[in-house]
Amino acid sequence: MRDANNKRRRGPLYREAQWSGWLFVSPMVIGFMLFLFFPMAMSLYMSLNEWPLLGDHRFIGLENYSEVAADKLFWQVFGNTVYFTAGLVPLNIVLALLLALLLSKPLRGIGLFRTAIFVPVMTSLIVWAIVWKYMFATDSGLINQLLLMLGVQGPSWLYDTKLAMPAVIVTSVLKNVGLNMVLFIAALQQVPRSLHEAAVIDGAGKVKSFFNVTLPMITPTVFLTVVMTIIGSLKVFGQIYVMTKGGPSNSTKVLVYYIWEKAFKLFQLGYASALAYILFIVVLLLTLLQWHFRKRWVFHESEA
Repeated sequence: MRDANNKRRRGPLYREAQWSGWLFVSPMVIGFMLFLFFPMAMSLYMSLNEWPLLGDHRFIGLENYSEVAADKLFWQVFGNTVYFTAGLVPLNIVLALLLALLLSKPLRGIGLFRTAIFVPVMTSLIVWAIVWKYMFATDSGLINQLLLMLGVQGPSWLYDTKLAMPAVIVTSVLKNVGLNMVLFIAALQQVPRSLHEAAVIDGAGKVKSFFNVTLPMITPTVFLTVVMTIIGSLKVFGQIYVMTKGGPSNSTKVLVYYIWEKAFKLFQLGYASALAYILFIVVLLLTLLQWHFRKRWVFHESEA
């Protein structure tokens, strides 16, 4: 039997199938090499150099990384990034799950509500941020105008160091919550109805049924959305650039915006590359950590 398999692998049809397979995947492989691996290798090399926009670069080893570690602004920016992620991820996941629970039932006209919530996902991020920037305007903004109708003097949302980041977080959540909602709706529709019927027979109410039946069954989707949302929150840039420019007093300056500022405003390309690699390592470690602990809370059908 082994001899027959070996003869097939040495045969012309097997070799032709191999070459055909490599030919079909070659565009993807070349794309990854050109647009992923080569830029990553080049960025690593630049991070080890003093690389001005004009003039020759000079190899300085890990000096850029040591400067980052001693940079007080970097640690403030890193704290802002953690703050943004810690505010956005739970709010996004919880709101998406609540919307999915409300909109997962096959009622007449429910598709209209699903579409309305999903439309911001397809809307240009820059357009969305501009609209919300005007809505958060101090004097003529819609939000403050509504508060004024209630007899409340609205604050300067985007010019207050304590309110600017929450305003950006809310804007970001409303922009992308529709995507996670759709994923949760798909997951909820896959939960067997017989499990809910069994829970009702056992005397479980809606709350207990959700936490003991529904939530464990959709944990794979919860895991996926949490990972995607965390990675997306660490890469936030457009909202910050349009709405606050990192202000006031650097209170909304996040890591990607800081990288852009160092690279394309101050032209410190080597330093910016070191920052980019630090962000890459942070994202990689967080993803590996979540992947490591997934078995403790992600439900598998084989466990049922």
